[in-house]
Amino acid sequence: MKKLLIAAVTTMTLAAPTQAGWFSDLFAYTKTKHPIVLVPGIFAFDTIAGVDYWYQIPKEIESRGGKVFVPKINSFDSSINRGEHLIAQLDEIKASSGGKISKFNLMGHSQGGVTSRYVMTVRPDLVASVTTMSTPHTGSPIADLLTDMAPEGTTEAKMFAAVGDAMGNLVNLLSDNKASEADLYAMLGEFNQAGAAEFNLNYPLGLPTEECGEGPDSVTVNGHKIELFSWGGAAPVTTGLDISDLMFGTTSLAFDGAPSDGITGVCANHFGRILRDDYVMNHIDINNHVLGLVSLFDTNPKTVFKNHANRLKKMGL
Repeated sequence: MKKLLIAAVTTMTLAAPTQAGWFSDLFAYTKTKHPIVLVPGIFAFDTIAGVDYWYQIPKEIESRGGKVFVPKINSFDSSINRGEHLIAQLDEIKASSGGKISKFNLMGHSQGGVTSRYVMTVRPDLVASVTTMSTPHTGSPIADLLTDMAPEGTTEAKMFAAVGDAMGNLVNLLSDNKASEADLYAMLGEFNQAGAAEFNLNYPLGLPTEECGEGPDSVTVNGHKIELFSWGGAAPVTTGLDISDLMFGTTSLAFDGAPSDGITGVCANHFGRILRDDYVMNHIDINNHVLGLVSLFDTNPKTVFKNHANRLKKMGL
């Protein structure tokens, strides 16, 4: 009996550090070294009428130990202008942290991914990693369709821009975003074929060198190593229960049968190391919209984000 007791105590003592580590990891599963910054895409906002752009995702990450910032970005603008606005906010966060924050893990949805690429190129000192989600790095046929229908400078374009800019400015106002005036054509002109090609010529870091290939796992810019990741969806229609399925089911017709999420083609999504490019998600299921109505036949978007935060944590990021 005495030997059994000694053995039991010894086993518990040896196991204690392991158990402590397990519990520590459970409650700090997403506690990355550097804060996560969720960079929105077009129609960018943080919260409107209590509804988050990143629906329930920041709360999920922070509930497991992570720190999340959601910047205020112009709803419609070029990625360069949006990037400069983001840099100003990152500098402000860093300065106010009292030396506790040195870099950030940028995670960008749609145009937010291109915005993040710009930031890592011009201010690599601020960036530990860049993750893009459903980002049309090589453009989207939807942008070509719209700019072909109403070429910039025409009467049709002026009318289209007036309506679009008004919508963008309203989104900025409702989300208390004091960004500059919305510029619909600055955004569209960046995501048609010609505009995307020009941007990528100037900011090529992280992109595949072969068509539909995979990019580098990391890049080093001015001595700063930055880890790179991407993921995306390949299902324009997922639940049939929300308006996004109708919208993206329609826009997917522009892809002539090629797989897409309704806005971004699977190959256009590729950047850095590809974690997955075929989630059963449309363009806004990726950030858990509309209001969490996503497919039950794939990993929940909130889980995808938490798992990625844990990946960054394990990499020391």
